[in-house]
Amino acid sequence: MVETRLRDLREDRDIKQKDIGAYLNCSQACYARYESGSREIPLEALIALAKYYRTSVDYILRLTDEIRPYPVARKNMI
Repeated sequence: MVETRLRDLREDRDIKQKDIGAYLNCSQACYARYESGSREIPLEALIALAKYYRTSVDYILRLTDEIRPYPVARKNMI
C-alpha cells in the first residue's frame, strides 16, 4: 500500500508529518490523509516526495522495491 511506503519513508528519517506537510505546502492534517489513504496524493506532491526522499515515484507507488531513484536522463545535444 502506498500509505505504508509514505509512512515508512518519513518515520525512517524521524520526520514529523507537519514538516512534510510544510514541504508540500499543505497542512499536517492534509498530509496525514495522504498517509492514511483517505485522500489521493496529487501528482505534483508525489513527484516532490520522490525528490525529497531521493527515490522514485514507482517506489512510493510500490511498483518496485528498488529504493534508489532512476538515473536522470541526459538530453541529446545537437
